[in-house]
Amino acid sequence: MIRTSTSKVQTAFRLDQDLLRRLKIKAKKENRSLNNYVETILMDIAYDEPNEETLAALNEVRSGKNLEKLDLDNFDKFVAEL
Repeated sequence: MIRTSTSKVQTAFRLDQDLLRRLKIKAKKENRSLNNYVETILMDIAYDEPNEETLAALNEVRSGKNLEKLDLDNFDKFVAEL
């Protein structure tokens, strides 16, 4: 097992009381510490950057170009061929 060490910095945030309560409940349901739960959520958000191929696909879908139309009359045949 490879272990990597990361530098941690203690910090403080002011959070809405209800938000903090909900975060604690969710962390407990996943059997994780509040710190670990919040850090994981923040890392998912901070490092969620799609690669070039994904960005191109997203832009293509958003533009509406080159989209195939699904023939619902032949949908069962389509599914059977998968």
